[in-house]
Amino acid sequence: MAGPRLSVAVVLLGVTIIALGQGEDLPCRARDVGIPGRSIVCVCDANYCDTITREAPAPGTFVVYTSSNAGQRFEKSYGIIQTVQDTVEEESSEEIPDSESEEEAISSEEDSLSQVVFRLFRISRYQSIEGFGGSVTDAAAINWRKLSDGAQIKFIESYFSATGLEYNMIRVPIAGSDFSEYPYTYNEEPWYDHALSNFSLTSHDFFLKLPMIKRSQLVATDEVKITASTWSPPIWMKTNERITGFGQLKPEFYQSYADYHIRFMEEYEKAEVKIWAITTTNEPINGIIPLVNFNSLGWTPRQLGRWVADNLGPTVRNSRFNQTLILAVDDQRYIVPIWLAGMAREDPKSIEYIDGIALHYYGNFVHPIILTAIQNQYPGKILLSTEACEGPMPWDREKVEIGSWDRARKYTKSILQDLNNYVVGWIDWNLCLSPTGGPNWADNFVDSPILVYGDQDEFIKQPMFYAMGHFSKFIPRGSVRIRSARQSLVTVENAAFLKPDGNIVMVIQNTRTRAVNVRIRISNSRFIDVHTEAQSIKTIEINDN
Repeated sequence: MAGPRLSVAVVLLGVTIIALGQGEDLPCRARDVGIPGRSIVCVCDANYCDTITREAPAPGTFVVYTSSNAGQRFEKSYGIIQTVQDTVEEESSEEIPDSESEEEAISSEEDSLSQVVFRLFRISRYQSIEGFGGSVTDAAAINWRKLSDGAQIKFIESYFSATGLEYNMIRVPIAGSDFSEYPYTYNEEPWYDHALSNFSLTSHDFFLKLPMIKRSQLVATDEVKITASTWSPPIWMKTNERITGFGQLKPEFYQSYADYHIRFMEEYEKAEVKIWAITTTNEPINGIIPLVNFNSLGWTPRQLGRWVADNLGPTVRNSRFNQTLILAVDDQRYIVPIWLAGMAREDPKSIEYIDGIALHYYGNFVHPIILTAIQNQYPGKILLSTEACEGPMPWDREKVEIGSWDRARKYTKSILQDLNNYVVGWIDWNLCLSPTGGPNWADNFVDSPILVYGDQDEFIKQPMFYAMGHFSKFIPRGSVRIRSARQSLVTVENAAFLKPDGNIVMVIQNTRTRAVNVRIRISNSRFIDVHTEAQSIKTIEINDN
């Protein structure tokens, strides 16, 4: 019996080698999590991990990538752009005013509950996209380090390489966050050290965060832009002299805290890691309304305005890091207008010094149109989503919901809403966590797109991972959002972009429990039809040259 088995094995190996030589993607190694209502997860280890490559559509064609609750993961399909016969296309037809209502655009011949119709307008262009990514926390790096060298490589490739999601952004805490094994800061001793004479990085940087960042940069297909945020400064700088709770910065340490950020950038520069942007402290509301039990520093709007105008802004702009962006607030969308207005009232220079506004995911019950209002009020300031995760709320019965398609749906909806309201990029929270959602010294466990099973030397990709990839993989930096106008009674969540190479990318999500047909009109006479499965996410790249 050994002979036939060997022959079959050799044939299969040969087929595999041929397939790999042709650049075919490796499919998801699916695992049924055994929980009713959940989708599959994809299992990776040192020897195998699913891959995805982008196929450039030929002129006049399109490529579709589909992930679904039913188990599809970046499944590819193909099509040809169709032309309506006997229709004269007018070059000026794209110049429809943005103020035109969706109702006015509805076509009577398409009125149907089973078909969605969109008209894309290249000429109506909005914000330029910076990118997508995740966060290198202590917890993420600790879990990553539990894997063998081979599995670590597969992990990094899954997120950053040409066969992965092609992430091009990272957020990193300045010192510790709640996703550390214990709370810590830099320069904890001696107390009241205005000059930060004892500032140095820690083992968490040298053995955890920096190696993970640098490995990511090595395989990335584009520059990985890094945003850094402080959760809490040394407690001797704070009014309550505690890592958490109701506590703000003592005014006598305003300059020291600005210098704290410069010192961090200097030390990361020595490790050959450039900081693209800093934020003005993670979630300032937490030190004003102390409902959380993890690292925090409170800022009232006026305090933050004074510190940025007098200390952080001038310090950064007069340093060799004067190209580093300053992103203000770094909190939920519902507090951002209040904090920005308070900063401006305290000192208008604070607004002049900032380059953009950082936003978090957890306050998404406020309508996303607030982001467009912020953009209109502060033109020239970028909007960047810097943190998101599922499972953090007290009412979340399960912190980790393995295989949850619902959480992928929520991610996709939030990203689409943000992008359609001038957000230029979206950074997820922990790149990976344990199966229980940690480690977290404050027991603030949450979910993550990848969970690591260190004792089995494997990691699993959850539906959230693929939701992120439907954006990061196919919307490269420099893409510009374009107008997508509904021309039917029904719709699906969507956003459309013009890539630097001239192709159009559209992301759509069907949240229904039934399939719908989507027609995408590229011009008056040219269109594509896409069958959209129930509870699915699709990315469509169109070469309409």
